[in-house]
Amino acid sequence: MNREQILNVIRTHLADELQVEPGSIGESTRFREDLEADSLDLYTLVQELEDSYGVQMSDDEAAHILTVGQAVEFVLASGVSTTNSAEGSSGN
Repeated sequence: MNREQILNVIRTHLADELQVEPGSIGESTRFREDLEADSLDLYTLVQELEDSYGVQMSDDEAAHILTVGQAVEFVLASGVSTTNSAEGSSGN
């Protein structure tokens, strides 16, 4: 997956959970200040990231992720492959 794909998954999740327009969510969007997300909303997002990408995020790491862009960076830095969703495409 690439940066834009990860951003779209996070954007869709947040829009659904927080009942906001997906177009209003960008990389600089702050969870608490801009989206008024509470700790339960943020916990749900962390669970979504862990389930969707197989990443592990400690409470300390989650506390330092303040924007959508930082969440995307965390997923990318965790080693999510840009070819993760095309696993069998080059094995012949």
